[in-house]
Amino acid sequence: MSGDTNGQRSGIFSKAPRITELDNGVTVISDAMEHLATASLGIWAGVGARDEQADEHGISHLLEHMAFKGTRRRSARDIAEEIEAVGGDINAATSVEHTSYNARVLGEDVPLALDVLADILAEPAFDAEELEREHNVIVQEIGAALDTPDDLVFDLFQERAFPGQPIGRSILGTPGSVRSFDAARLRTYMGRTYRPARMIVAGAGAVEHERLVEEAAKRLGGFAAGDKPEPVPGRYQGGTEIGGGRELEQAHLLIGLEGLSYKDPGIHALQVFCNVLGGGMSSRLFQEVREARGLCYAVYAFHWGYADTGLFGVYAGTDGGDVGELVDVVVDQIAASVEEMTEPELARSKAQAKVGLLAALESSGARADQLARQMLAFGRPIPLEEIVSKVEAVTLEDARAAGRALIAGGRPTFTALGPGKPLESAARIAERLSVG
Repeated sequence: MSGDTNGQRSGIFSKAPRITELDNGVTVISDAMEHLATASLGIWAGVGARDEQADEHGISHLLEHMAFKGTRRRSARDIAEEIEAVGGDINAATSVEHTSYNARVLGEDVPLALDVLADILAEPAFDAEELEREHNVIVQEIGAALDTPDDLVFDLFQERAFPGQPIGRSILGTPGSVRSFDAARLRTYMGRTYRPARMIVAGAGAVEHERLVEEAAKRLGGFAAGDKPEPVPGRYQGGTEIGGGRELEQAHLLIGLEGLSYKDPGIHALQVFCNVLGGGMSSRLFQEVREARGLCYAVYAFHWGYADTGLFGVYAGTDGGDVGELVDVVVDQIAASVEEMTEPELARSKAQAKVGLLAALESSGARADQLARQMLAFGRPIPLEEIVSKVEAVTLEDARAAGRALIAGGRPTFTALGPGKPLESAARIAERLSVG
């Protein structure tokens, strides 16, 4: 092993997270939560949809699906039965920048769970019949997404914000791209992107660090040292995309602007601004759009941070006849939040942020995920006190300035599904967010 260190101590934990880097660059991090009898653990790879080349659209997600379809030592049924025989569960997920393979078991069964997780990455079988079946499963998943407008509108939103770029493509891929991938393509992609320097083994709960390290070294030591190629940088462009061709009870719409990377020093001020605008029932959007005017059931603001860019947005679903008024109010509230935000609103937003951080400490799964993502993003676990201090340091003027910078960032993104003419008018209203 190349090193065993402790992360910076946090007053919330009885012990600091322990960190060991294996000889080939894989990092093992654990947080023993001594009041728990179960453990959550997994392997996170800093690989996602934005690492795909043009002819690889959807391959990251397919690879994640194939993880549970058998290895050289285990069949797909063996994988499920071994984990469930000890009362555990196993899952995986793909995002724009990460893929994770996770399990939750009793503490005594951590070695078994990590052996299974490592096995599916180190020695996947990629059986041809299993692969063909999974092609069909994902094509059905794509169809389900296309039939779900409040999901589809988010895919349109990402694509319109970052057109013609890997970061803007849907994670699922297309039926044609998914069916084009065979075992050789999967192995080539995995060999290029699943590199130890961007792989994290993380555990929280009833975990013993030494056992995690021992199993990780044994099962993941064969991955060749080195890092993966850097993804294509994200270039926000914005614009309008209105989808039609279907009868919907509601119009689903998103209004967005270029955000910040999670590495940007202004990220906490922007998140505070986002919460004031649309982060809960006391937010400006909820109170004005839903409570005062009754224009929708759901309305909220969000921000997605990536390694080199970000995306801010407001989602709402409403009746076609109310679209114009709703977008008008949203645009006005974004501008009003910049100039009229109050100290009580600032305090509520900060409290929301702190509760969100603390919630991760109440779940071993959330804690393991938090540690792995912090290691991938920053190369170290971030003590809770450090994050809280940065949130607390945000002043009223900081939050207002974050909103001003957001509005000044460029052309807005507007995507919607529903009746065409009202949405076209709403898109013109959304353009009022443009500056200059």
